[in-house]
Amino acid sequence: MSELVIRDLHVNIGDKEILKGVNLTVKQGEVHALMGPNGTGKSTLAYSLMGHPGYTVTQGEAWFKGQNILALEPDQRSRLGLFLAFQYPVAIPGVSVANFLRTAINAHRKAENSAEKGITIPEFRKLLKGKMAMLKMDSSFAGRYLNDGFSGGEKKRAEVLQMAVLTPQIAILDETDSGLDIDALRVVSEGINALRGPDLGVLVITHYQRILNYIKPDFVHIFMDGQIAMSGGADLALRLEEQGYEWLKEKNGEPA
Repeated sequence: MSELVIRDLHVNIGDKEILKGVNLTVKQGEVHALMGPNGTGKSTLAYSLMGHPGYTVTQGEAWFKGQNILALEPDQRSRLGLFLAFQYPVAIPGVSVANFLRTAINAHRKAENSAEKGITIPEFRKLLKGKMAMLKMDSSFAGRYLNDGFSGGEKKRAEVLQMAVLTPQIAILDETDSGLDIDALRVVSEGINALRGPDLGVLVITHYQRILNYIKPDFVHIFMDGQIAMSGGADLALRLEEQGYEWLKEKNGEPA
C-alpha cells in the first residue's frame, strides 16, 4: 500500500514563509479533508507537493513510494502516481479532452518503458468510454476543447475524468467545490465517490463542510497559519460548520 508522508515541510513564496512545518500522512484507501480559513496555506501545500516553480521548499521532506518527491520534476511526480485537481483549471483551446487524455496516458507509459508505442486508438476509446460511463458523462464531452467555454462544474468534472483515466494512487483535490452550485457539487462529488476505493488515497482541500456531506472523510485536519492545528474524525468538520474557526484560535492563544 502506497502512502504520501509529509515531514516538517516549510515553504516560502518569495521571502514570505507560508508553510511552517507541515506533518501529514495520506494512505491509499483513505480520504482526508484539509480545512481552514483563507490564506492559511492549504493551496500552497497542494502546489508545493506537485512541484509548482513559484513555491520554494526551505525545509522538510515528502516521501512517496520510497522517493522524496521534492527532488523530482512535476511530470515525474505525476508518473509516480500523484495527481492534483486544480481549483482553477486552465483552458486549452484546440486540444480536445480525448487527445489531452491520450497524450497523458502515453507520457506515463513511455516513462515506464521507452519502447512503449502508446495506447492504440481502439484501446483508448474503450477505456475512455468506460470511465465516462462510470462517471455518468455524455460521450460528446470527449470531443470538446479542454476547459474551453466550460462551466465551473464541467471544468471540475473534466478534472475528475483525468483522475479516472490516469488512476493515481494519491489524489489532491484543491478546492474542487469552489464556484460550484449545489447541483454541480453533487454531480462532481458523485464522480469522486465512484473512484473512491482501496487503491486511491484522497486529500480534499476545502473551506466548507458542504462537500463533505457528499464525500465522507476518514480524517479531518484543520489548517491554521501554515500548520495543521488539529486533527480528528468527520465530526470535526461538523463542529467547524457550527462554530467556525474562532474557538480554535482562542484555544491556541490567538486573538479571535
